Amino acid sequence: MSEKQSDLKRAFSEDGALKTHVGGQALIEGVMMRGKYNWAAAVREPAGAIYVEEHDLASGRSKNKWLYWPIVRGCRAFVESLVLGYKALEVAALHAFSDSEPAKEDAKDPLTDAAEQAVPAEEAAALSTVDFSGDDSGEKADDSFEFGKKEMAFSMVLGLVLGVALFIIAPAVIANLLVGEYDSNTLAWNIVDGIVRVAIFVFYIWLIGRMEDIKRMFGYHGAEHKTIHCFEHGLELTPENARSFPRLHVRCGTAFLIMVMIIAILVYTVTPLNALIEAWGVPDGPIKLALVIAVRILLMPLIAGISYEITVKWAGSHPDNPLVKVILWPGMQMQRLTTREPDDGQVECAIEAMKKVIEREDAEAAKAV
Repeated sequence: MSEKQSDLKRAFSEDGALKTHVGGQALIEGVMMRGKYNWAAAVREPAGAIYVEEHDLASGRSKNKWLYWPIVRGCRAFVESLVLGYKALEVAALHAFSDSEPAKEDAKDPLTDAAEQAVPAEEAAALSTVDFSGDDSGEKADDSFEFGKKEMAFSMVLGLVLGVALFIIAPAVIANLLVGEYDSNTLAWNIVDGIVRVAIFVFYIWLIGRMEDIKRMFGYHGAEHKTIHCFEHGLELTPENARSFPRLHVRCGTAFLIMVMIIAILVYTVTPLNALIEAWGVPDGPIKLALVIAVRILLMPLIAGISYEITVKWAGSHPDNPLVKVILWPGMQMQRLTTREPDDGQVECAIEAMKKVIEREDAEAAKAV
């Protein structure tokens, strides 16, 4: 173990708790790791080499302090995670299926001034935890295909629309069919709505997990977790050391998404929507259902913020707390579907991305001395 790694270990586990802000995401044939000052994507190219691309992150805390308030910071971090995740996937798409020359490493990321990342950035469908859109290097996978900003923006919007349809509208419609109008039995309606939402999510993950490409991505997800575990325990970053750790991690975005669904049931239940329905005289049928769905969408930032405080700020800082283990147990079990045991080549990609983050952390720490 190097002297710097030893220092990192004392910083993270001197009080017995393993703490780190480093998060990551599985990519197409690669892994993205994100630290406090930068993020890096390492992608296995068709020829076998590992392409690594690094970008700075800039904190907007001094100008927008309110974005770092409790609850609000969770909403901010969730949005940033989605945007950075798509940027990293773009990098992977350009290099995982192309023999072209690698993009320039110093290509400027136009959104790195957005804000400092704070959530482990797992893919939105739990393909990875809680964080910017493409550079202008002009790289193409081939002459007939360009995965640029417009394509990334379209896929992001489409993904959000499908997410709302699958996890908000569909459960609400099914709950209405099974229980009746929302205000006739609000508690039962919200419970059925929540159960249906979780069932759709689990089935969706199971279904896409049958695809060979997604199985590979889940392997990289496992490699990401094992590498972060290795780093948190202060060990030298090697495939042998990383392999000894579990493929599940308490700060995974899968656990965050499951927590969102659980918190949603509680928030929706205590929201006085019935009073609004009565005051406005909303009639039964499609209009009342549309109001219920609209309120659910409006409450999502609050739900995401509360879930972030629980899974990232509290549970992430107290991973060995028995209560943490109980609360996060459902999300940890879901990771058995979203991760697979990686091979050494997948772990090597995760390590290369992590090294870029560690190098930057060490350089910034040296400046502060």
